[in-house]
Amino acid sequence: MNKVELPCIIADMSYVCQLCDKKTVHGQSHTHQRGVAGKRWKSRAPVTKRLFKPNLQDVDVIIAGVTAKMRLCTKCIKRIRNYKSIGDIKNIALQ
Repeated sequence: MNKVELPCIIADMSYVCQLCDKKTVHGQSHTHQRGVAGKRWKSRAPVTKRLFKPNLQDVDVIIAGVTAKMRLCTKCIKRIRNYKSIGDIKNIALQ
């Protein structure tokens, strides 16, 4: 029987896409408050630290005939549906 090398199927608990390694990113959110009657700001807009998280979904994936449960971002799921491949991985499908 042929051996098939599956990409990072080991399910770790980190919040990372298992195909493209998309993960949580630090950033800032701005609130823009206007002054009286739409003039300039009275003071500088406050900045709040925040996290931007990827939209991860648990899906069953078939890679070369082998079924595996993976945590993928929605962009990777869309690529699998439309193109049936991602990067070096061919013959990939959703179950």
